[in-house]
Formats: sequence, C-alpha cells, structure tokens
Amino acid sequence: MHWETLLRPVELHQKSAASSAFRSVFERDFDRIVFSAPFRNLQDKTQVFPLPEDDFVHTRLTHSLEVASVGRSLGKTAGDYLIQTYSKLADTQITATDIGAIVSAAALTHDIGNPPFGHAGEEAISDFFKFHPYGQLWKPFLTAAEWADMVRFEGNAQGFRMLVAKENGLRISAATLAAFTKYPKPALATSSLPNRRSQKKYGFFADEKSTYANLAEALGIESLAADCWMRHPLAFLVEAADDICYSIIDLEDGCTLGLVSLEETISLLAAIIGERFSQEKLSEYKTDKQKLAILRAMAIQQLITETVEAFKEKEAQMLSGEFDQALTDILPSTEVLNRISTLSVAKIYRSQPVLEKEAAGFQVLEGLLEVFSKALYHNQYEKNRFSGQDRSILRLLPPEFPAELDTPPYMLLRSLMDFISGMTDKYALSLYRRVKGITIPGT
Repeated sequence: MHWETLLRPVELHQKSAASSAFRSVFERDFDRIVFSAPFRNLQDKTQVFPLPEDDFVHTRLTHSLEVASVGRSLGKTAGDYLIQTYSKLADTQITATDIGAIVSAAALTHDIGNPPFGHAGEEAISDFFKFHPYGQLWKPFLTAAEWADMVRFEGNAQGFRMLVAKENGLRISAATLAAFTKYPKPALATSSLPNRRSQKKYGFFADEKSTYANLAEALGIESLAADCWMRHPLAFLVEAADDICYSIIDLEDGCTLGLVSLEETISLLAAIIGERFSQEKLSEYKTDKQKLAILRAMAIQQLITETVEAFKEKEAQMLSGEFDQALTDILPSTEVLNRISTLSVAKIYRSQPVLEKEAAGFQVLEGLLEVFSKALYHNQYEKNRFSGQDRSILRLLPPEFPAELDTPPYMLLRSLMDFISGMTDKYALSLYRRVKGITIPGT
C-alpha cells in the first residue's frame, strides 16, 4: 500500500471531494460528525457506568470527544513523520494537520454504532436471535451470511452502516471511513485469520461488503483473502487513541466513584509517567480530583509519545501487512496498561452498578426486540395472527421504516436494528416500559 493513495481526499463513490477556503475535506468530516444526530445521541449512552449524577464520570459522548482529541495528537505527530519520510506525499498537498484530522474524525465516530447499554447491548441483540423463539423464527428466511450478522451483532459494523447509508449517511471521506474500519471483514468470512488483530471482530454487514470492497479499491487497500482486507494504517492510531482513553479514564472514573483507591490509582499512573512523576509536586494540589486530572493528563501524554514511536517503527510493516497488532501491546508502558486492565475488570467492570446496568440492558433490549420482531413477523408471514396489538406496535416504528410486504426479511431486520441500536439508554428504557404496559403515557 502507498500513503499517497491511502490519503486521497475523495468521497466514497466519487473521484474527488471539494475542499473550501477555510477547511479541508478531512476537517469537514469532523464537522459533519459533530453536527449529526447519531453523534449527539451519544450523550445519553452509557460508557461504563449507568448514566451517573457525578458529572466527572463519562458518557459515550465525552469518551468519544476525548478519543478524538488524543487521535488528533497521534495523527498530527505521525503525519509530521510521514511527510518527512515520503517525498511523494509532499506532492499531494496533504499536510500533517490533514492526517491528524483523519484520525480525529475517525476516532470521533468509533462508538457511533454502539447500541444502548454499551457492550452488553451488543450481546443482548445477538442473544435474542440465538436463543429467543421470536428471534429464531427468522433464521429460515436469511442466508448464512445474513444470519451471522444477527447472531453476532457488532457495533463497529453498525457504525459503518450509519456512515455509508444512502439516505442519511454522513458522507465522510474515504480515508476517514477506512481509518474508522478497524475490522475490515464481514461476520461470515471465507477465511479465518485469528492471529491478526484486524480480524478479531468484523467491520461491516453482509450487504455492505461490496461497499467496503469499493472503498479498498479507491484507496489501494490490499486484500488478505477473498473478503478480508488489511487495515488502513491510520486505523491502528484510532484504535490506540481508544485504548489509551478507556484505560486511563475508566481508571480515573473508578477512583472518582470509590471503586479503586486513590493510592492505587496514583501508583499505576506514576508507573506510566516515569521520571516526570513527582510526589512533592503532586502534593501541591489540594483536592483528589485535581491530583487525578494532572496525573491523567501526564499519563496520556506519555502514552501518546510512546504510541507515535511505535507507529514510526512499525509503519512500513503496516503498509506491507506484516504488522497486525494493537500498538498499545508493544509500548514500554504495556505492562502497566495490562495491570490497569486486570484491575479494571475486577473492580470496575464487575462492580455492582455496572452489572446492574448490564442486567437491565438485557431485559430492555430483549423486550423491545420481542414486541417489534413479533409484530413484523406476523405482518409478513402469519397474517392470521396479526393482532391489533401488533398493528399498534408497528405504528411506533419511524416513518422511514420499510412497510412494504415484499421487503426482504434481512432488510426488515436491518432496519429494526437501525431503530433499536440508535436509541439512547433512556429512550430505550422509556419505550420498553410503554410497550410492556409498565408505564402509561400521560399518567
């Protein structure tokens, strides 16, 4: 692969994308995302903890903004190196700021396809089709590839779908879309490449495989197999920005909520900061929040520095496809990050508030999927069982939902996934209560 092709300022399905006097194509990507409804909905979606009263604990929106900020620093610094290293890049008019904008915009969207209730929401949707009778009813009507999308619901693929949708997609540039796609393969791939990080999950649904193929062709992204591709090298920086933020900031949130002691948190962050850490200077800050804030900033800066150095070292192997790991797995601070991960699993991700949120998410999403999929199934295939209740339920679907009786079943389910995965936590809970009769509107 070649950087001058990978960074072409084009939109998907177009030969070029027009810049303006005051912003580049890639800066425009960032603006389109910020002003989009799916991005705004992240303010009411769980990051780790149930939407808390403490304003220092993060939602998906604040997390995404922080990942975008780290991504910009990673991309711009790496961009300086690329432009100095590759003379052909200078001829393309691409700047280090542009490369920072690509990584930042892709990072801003990295959670845009996540359903309500975080990763528990993904599992709840998958389990509905794996185990629930009204989920299983659809299996005979789908191909093997389509069924794999249902039983392995993936927020990354849902995000790709939202970005490329013909009606309401965000029309971001091809380079930003490729940097967003950390897992360039479908759910049911013909080849198994388990040792490659880029093949750990999947990044687009069955009906969007041709869309990614066109994207790969436009940017010169090489294939690994018939339906698996190499990562765009900037996707490694997007992934690293996310890894850095959730490692450090989830730890900070855990400390803020009293799940991890201040002493343990300081010890871990100091291990990353290294020689720049000073207990004497830290003592000058009066409150625990001030201490956490300065240590968090210093730890993130150190991880950015280490990640850029790792990128420089492995960049040529990324282009050839030889390197396919998480950059945060090869840093001087990797051992400390692993300790933070182990601690976070034990004390944060398995804490009572998080487990309660996950349990509620399973109930809410299963309940919503049951009532809507049952009404759709009766309407399509069992008209003799289509009830007044089913009719009322279908009227709650958005106006753009495909209502034609000849709509392919996969398209019906994809549209249902768009509707439910796009909900905020609060709206999903409110709608669940209403359709289940737990709450009556207007009372």
